[in-house]
Amino acid sequence: MNRFFALTAALLSVTFALLAGSAHAQLKAGADYTELKVSQPVEATGKVEVVEFFWYRCSHCYHLEPLLEPWVKKLPADVSFRRIPAVLSDSWAVDAGMFYTFETLGVLDKVHKPFFDAIHKDKLDIRSEGAMTEWLAKHGIDRKRFDETYKSFGVQTKVKRAAQLSAAYQLEGVPMLAVQGKYTITVDQGGSQPGMLATTGKLIDQLRKSPAKK
Repeated sequence: MNRFFALTAALLSVTFALLAGSAHAQLKAGADYTELKVSQPVEATGKVEVVEFFWYRCSHCYHLEPLLEPWVKKLPADVSFRRIPAVLSDSWAVDAGMFYTFETLGVLDKVHKPFFDAIHKDKLDIRSEGAMTEWLAKHGIDRKRFDETYKSFGVQTKVKRAAQLSAAYQLEGVPMLAVQGKYTITVDQGGSQPGMLATTGKLIDQLRKSPAKK
């Protein structure tokens, strides 16, 4: 009889633990994340798309980067990731233009992190023509070619599109992550930057288990 009660108690303990874990894993719209009233189109067909909205001069975005990089590398093959430079003002458009210029010149992967470091560690003033010319030269980028690309129709079109997406995703601050054009997660909603990534991961898992939602 004692063995029976002990076994029953153990089973109940496991059951309650599982229920508690399930409840803990349950996300609440409006609290843990925001569901957009109007879903946005995604670029990745047949995959779950994750988008990071950021601003180069945002310290919170800078401190997210060391956590985000290894997190992205571990994403499943059916999940895609892309960055969109947030544009909430003319000043932010400058940074967006630089991001798309790096991308167009084919050097984004090489200079994205160093550019972040230069701004936040070395106090690079991107508004200073001399400082920017020196930094670009240090990374093998010709200033004249950089300026021509920055002013090009292609780059400026992308900047305008980034501004439109910032509005469509109801962006109020950065960093912000978006999943499948439907859900957005802020640091406040995640409780921390690691929590933000954890919430995003749970939303990704939910979508991967429900192909109809893709």
